[in-house]
Amino acid sequence: MKRKIIQTADGSSSLIVEDWGETYHSRHGAIQEAKHVFIQNGLSLFKEQSVAVLEIGFGTGLNAFITFLEAEKRQLKIDYVGVEAYPILKEEAEKLNYVTQLEANQYVAQFELMHTSEWGVSTTISDHFSLTKRQQYFNEISDENRFDLIYFDAFGFQYQPELWSVEIFRKMFVALKPNGILVTYACRGPIKRAMQEAGFTTRKLAGPPGKREMLRAEKIIT
Repeated sequence: MKRKIIQTADGSSSLIVEDWGETYHSRHGAIQEAKHVFIQNGLSLFKEQSVAVLEIGFGTGLNAFITFLEAEKRQLKIDYVGVEAYPILKEEAEKLNYVTQLEANQYVAQFELMHTSEWGVSTTISDHFSLTKRQQYFNEISDENRFDLIYFDAFGFQYQPELWSVEIFRKMFVALKPNGILVTYACRGPIKRAMQEAGFTTRKLAGPPGKREMLRAEKIIT
């Protein structure tokens, strides 16, 4: 999977898979998208002091890092699990400009640790944030009733439709605690229907810059 660093419209960097022309984050702004989809429409809904998060597609670590920053700001206890089948290289991570773009220079070491920490081991990033990176395919996930929130940030449906299947969303449904939430940047009809068939209640929301809509799915247990 050949990749190169690109700059998105808000000044933050991302990666592009050159064979596909598919980017890891929105070309309209990597940080803007991450904050809108995963923080504003995901993490911000939780008022509890302890939140378990599963990220589908750890990728550049941007979503993990902005969640870490929120944990520090709000004094949240975050147990974060990031699943990634094809980790980026250390030299790629070193070229990402998220620390400076987020004005978080005091957390350089924490961002580096997110990428250098051992896979499959829980690593303490701070008193408020622990990270476990798991190198596995999404269809290998077998967690049950573990997570409050899922960031579903897989590559686009047009490139890997199998990652947006009923089978995968059933695994997400099982992995969530009752009344847990899944958020994603995507909002295609087949994706919404797959979520609903897996048991989710779905809601369309306003999308990030450059995208009209996004989806939030809830595991409603009555």
